[in-house]
Amino acid sequence: MKFKQFVFSIFEANTYIAFDETTREAAVIDPAMSDSEEYARFDEYVEQNGLKLTQIINTHLHLDHCFGLNHVKARYGVPVKAHAEDATLGKILDLQYQMFGMKPKGETVAIDISLSDGDTVEIGKESLKVIHTPGHTQGGIALYDEPDKILVTGDTIFKTSVGRTDLPGGNHAQLLNSIRSKILTLPEDVTILPGHGPATTVGYEVSHNPFIV
Repeated sequence: MKFKQFVFSIFEANTYIAFDETTREAAVIDPAMSDSEEYARFDEYVEQNGLKLTQIINTHLHLDHCFGLNHVKARYGVPVKAHAEDATLGKILDLQYQMFGMKPKGETVAIDISLSDGDTVEIGKESLKVIHTPGHTQGGIALYDEPDKILVTGDTIFKTSVGRTDLPGGNHAQLLNSIRSKILTLPEDVTILPGHGPATTVGYEVSHNPFIV
C-alpha cells in the first residue's frame, strides 16, 4: 500500500491518503485541510493520481483532524469511519472550536460506520487492521498495514513524545497502557506515521521516548 502525507492547518496535522497502487482505490485518514487552498491541494492530488476515494477514516475526532472531513464527504460522497467512542466529540465540534479560541462553524461530524478493535478496513486489494488505542481520546485508533509494516497512530504517540491527555476524552494512564501494550509490542522495524510531526519507528521509540520508559 502507498501512503501520501500532507501537513495541513495551523495545527500542522498530518493527513494521509492510503491507496492500492493497482486498483487506485483510496482512503483519506484524518482529513485536516482547513481552507480553500488546502482543499485544492488535496483534490488535485486525488485527481492527478487517478485515485478513487472510497472512505474517510479518522484515528480520532479532535477538531484538528477533521477540519476537512465534511468537505471530503460532500465532494466524494464517501462514508466516515471511526470508533464509536469518539461519536460525542464529533457532536461537540463547535465546543472544541471555542476551547481553542476559534469561531464555531456550526458543524458536526457524524460517524457512518463504526470501527472496533480487530476490524479490517479494505482499500482495494489492500487492508488496514484497526487497533483501539484509547487514552488521547476514548475512541482513538491506530491503523496497521502489516505486510508493509506501517502504522498510522493519530495522536497516541509521536517521535520521542506522546499525545496530550488534558482534552476531552483524555486519560494519561490509559494512553501509556495503549502505547506499551498495543504499539511497542509490534516489530521494531514498523514505521510509525503519527498525527503530527515526522515519522519514527517502534524500535526508535522503545529506545528514545522518555515518556514510556
